[in-house]
Amino acid sequence: MNVESVGSVYQHLSKRNLYLLDDIYHEDVVFEDAAHRLEGWSALQQYFSSLYSNVHRCDFDIKEQQQVGDSGFLTWTMTLEHPKLKSGSQVQVNGVSHLKFYQGKVIYHRDYFDLGEMLYENLPLLGKVIKTIKQRLGQ
Repeated sequence: MNVESVGSVYQHLSKRNLYLLDDIYHEDVVFEDAAHRLEGWSALQQYFSSLYSNVHRCDFDIKEQQQVGDSGFLTWTMTLEHPKLKSGSQVQVNGVSHLKFYQGKVIYHRDYFDLGEMLYENLPLLGKVIKTIKQRLGQ
């Protein structure tokens, strides 16, 4: 398993083929992102199952990948369609995944992305407030 293989799986991932993740993640994987820290494959598996059951679409377009030894990075754009975000319209979020491998599987997965860009800016009412704050910070 390497960064390229992981990226390839994510580019084809959907709610119909989440089983593809079984071969990627180590039993003792640690997964972190802006909103979660999960430990163990069973917790991560439940997270993905819940995530994909609630979205209409969640696609990843892998832009770049780099690996040195047992550590690597993927840059990506995620296209998300969730009924509670932006009235179900597409939301695009850019991000980076840091991956570490152990025994041929991912033992550590950390996603870096702007949670405001993905979530807060696309919620009714709160989205307008966040966008206004960002505009004022840019002045």
